Amino acid sequence: MTTTTLSKPTFLQSKIGGLPRAFWALWTGTLVNRVGMMVEPFIGVYLTQARGMSLAAAGAVMAVFGAGSLISQILAGWLADRLGRRITLTGGMIATAATMVALGASTSLPAIVAAMFVLGLTLDAYRPASNALVADLVSAEDRPRAYGLLFWALNLGFAVAMVVGGWLAEAGYGWMFWFNATTAVIFGLLVWRAVPETRPEPDRREGAAGGGFGTVLGDRLMVAYLAVCVLSSLVYAQAFTTLPLAMTGAGFGEVGYGLVMAVNGILIVLIQPLTADWFGRRDHSTTLAIGFAVIGGGFALTALASSVIGYALTVVVWTLGEIVTAGIPGAIVASLAPAHLRGRYSGMFGFSWSAGTMLAPLVGTRLLDAGPTALWLTIGAIELVAAGGLLAIGPALRRRTGSISR
Repeated sequence: MTTTTLSKPTFLQSKIGGLPRAFWALWTGTLVNRVGMMVEPFIGVYLTQARGMSLAAAGAVMAVFGAGSLISQILAGWLADRLGRRITLTGGMIATAATMVALGASTSLPAIVAAMFVLGLTLDAYRPASNALVADLVSAEDRPRAYGLLFWALNLGFAVAMVVGGWLAEAGYGWMFWFNATTAVIFGLLVWRAVPETRPEPDRREGAAGGGFGTVLGDRLMVAYLAVCVLSSLVYAQAFTTLPLAMTGAGFGEVGYGLVMAVNGILIVLIQPLTADWFGRRDHSTTLAIGFAVIGGGFALTALASSVIGYALTVVVWTLGEIVTAGIPGAIVASLAPAHLRGRYSGMFGFSWSAGTMLAPLVGTRLLDAGPTALWLTIGAIELVAAGGLLAIGPALRRRTGSISR
């Protein structure tokens, strides 16, 4: 009886223990914000149905949003280092809320385009500040677990947002915009009240007073890592760009795609918190390379899928790879970055993923024109190239970050 009683705290301690209270405030705000983040996934439907835009016009407006998102990561990374993590995150959330309300009220094309660009600038501006906050608050040993817990919160919140967003869209899109704005404000205020400013000052004794994005781009190891991230994000984004097109082309509609993608969310919510601490203690570059290889294999297997169950099984494979990688990419960036440049390093990391996401439909649709087999085998090969790149820079990462294989 005594043994059983003691084992539970030990298990929980390994999963969620040892992290500071400020981190849990950030985690809670992330979850609340993600539950409300329903405008982005429904924006295409909103523009075509509520505003009467053609598919081409809606695509152009969403491209404007993507351009704003690219700029936001660099701008927010600079602000996080220059003004501070807390003010950048809170300011970004308040600006997001105001823009959500403005977009919902916009009726003319110029107003919608302007609001979408500003929303692209603000919506994910919290990410560099959030990543830098975790690096400031949490020890290097616990960072993979902390980033993994944030990853889990994002997925849990997204699952709820998809259901709630559908209900609100049916009740009237205005409710969706206001709900999204409210959760953004809650996130910003929670951070402002419960998370201290953590921005480190440059260590002038070590000559680190200078630095900026030139320092990040002059860091050859970081640039190589960013190139790997671009490739990997290009592959992962196929799940939301060409996969629905491929399934529709094969005779499976939106319902089939929704069921297949639900597998991804369910597996992450159930499995990822149980495994994050174990994977986080392994060598980061090797673990990430293995995860990328599994993801690549899962996407390549899609070439063999001929039923909803077949597609779902391929999603199981690449989701397991995603679970392996959860928390590791951000931990690598935090280890590579000088303390006073963590915002900028995180901003460039976010930029690399945004760039890959923007390239994904351009590359994926061209490959899909050549046939589903060409698409999925090529996409799988690209992810294997990314895995190989990680293994190639692995020794340098270990020397730089002090990571030790276990």
